[in-house]
Amino acid sequence: MGCTKPRVIQAADIADSMEKLCISTCCNLPEENLQRIEAFAATEESEVGRQVLDMILENHRLAAREQRPACQDTGLAVVFLELGQDVHIEGGELASAINDGVRRGYEKGYLRKSVVDDPLFERKNTRDNTPAIIHTTVVAGDTLKITLAAKGGGAENMSAVAMMIPAAGVEGVRRFVVEQVRKAGSNPCPPVVVGVGIGGNFEVAPLLAKKALVRPMGSKNPNPAYAALEDELLEAINKLGIGPQGLGGSTTALAVHVEYAPCHIASMPVAVNLNCHVSPHQSITL
Repeated sequence: MGCTKPRVIQAADIADSMEKLCISTCCNLPEENLQRIEAFAATEESEVGRQVLDMILENHRLAAREQRPACQDTGLAVVFLELGQDVHIEGGELASAINDGVRRGYEKGYLRKSVVDDPLFERKNTRDNTPAIIHTTVVAGDTLKITLAAKGGGAENMSAVAMMIPAAGVEGVRRFVVEQVRKAGSNPCPPVVVGVGIGGNFEVAPLLAKKALVRPMGSKNPNPAYAALEDELLEAINKLGIGPQGLGGSTTALAVHVEYAPCHIASMPVAVNLNCHVSPHQSITL
């Protein structure tokens, strides 16, 4: 059998793509997000809530037209890479190329730099929004898919993980998720997108929750039981009455996305990761 020749991708092309992705992600709301907000605005029970949703939509239209950030918090660059096993990177190292693109994108796009190098003592800003947080998965094929989530601090701070016992069951998960959104209140700039990760272990559940946030807005988990749980959680959260920007109403969340993974017989980790209505994320495939 002959050997398959690897496909070569230049590190410079990765950096260029990452630069463009940073600017576009922060300025252009995904179309499905706009459609989702419009749909909820049409059914929002509160007049103030409807006005807020209309202002949110206008803000996003202006951001796209002027190519300016939709939110002042342009977040940490959280990057999900799906690296084809038949890809060979030339001209540099993969993580370095990603960080070079983030550095250039945040500078050229006049995006706020939000990374400090020491989390506890000096907290000195790195001034270019690097390093990015990079998660790499090796997959079949000869392409490199890059997904950027520009994760703002306000929503991230309202996230949590619970190490539940299996006996907590569906009701335990439901109570935990809804309570996290209730406690968050207006802090994550609702209406929010709620990412839920169930299973794995202490570090996997939060990663699942974060990955859930980059799914297309309102998409369903392919497992019918988890898809039904998403619907139940969305209904319960929107009954909290927090409403758009915390001013009251029936639109506290735009979507709930649940992801799950196998876990130990003695545990049931559950994580909640929140995003604001901007939920900035985009992908590009090289």
